[in-house]
Amino acid sequence: MSNLSVEERLQRLEDIEEIRKLKARYAEACDDDHNGDRVAALFMPDGVWHQTTLPPCNGHEEIKAFMYSVRNSGRLRRSSHQFTNPIIDVEGDKATGRWKFVMMYTGNVPEDARDMTNGGDTQFHRIIGRYDEEYERHNGEWFFRSLLVTVEENQAYSHEPSVYGDGGGSIAD
Repeated sequence: MSNLSVEERLQRLEDIEEIRKLKARYAEACDDDHNGDRVAALFMPDGVWHQTTLPPCNGHEEIKAFMYSVRNSGRLRRSSHQFTNPIIDVEGDKATGRWKFVMMYTGNVPEDARDMTNGGDTQFHRIIGRYDEEYERHNGEWFFRSLLVTVEENQAYSHEPSVYGDGGGSIAD
């Protein structure tokens, strides 16, 4: 059994819940067409966002610039970040977290690549990977100190016609 008091254990659970909410706000900001202002506001001023195959983004301005570059690229129409399997460890005003994720997104196919997609202008993608994070509490609120994204798989997936023959519906139809 833990040597922590009931109050200390309760505080740890409350901290973990606040970190889960921070992660949910991150997903919402990314799914808001990679809103750089909203994403950067979740980080300490000198925080770091880093995806393993890209240079790290240091501080609010670089994080904003990167997120807006994703938006401005026109590659994504809509995305959905889904996080699972969190392991969060809290030590006072610092914490670490590890998450699995799946990101689904609708992508725009560039004109010069449409011959590879049978002339279509839309592809459906999914990314699988993990996040390794450090958090810090400042003035009673949790922020990202660092966020490391490791993409384990990133592929377009095929969209098959509905088994119901009309492109939609359900068993109840």
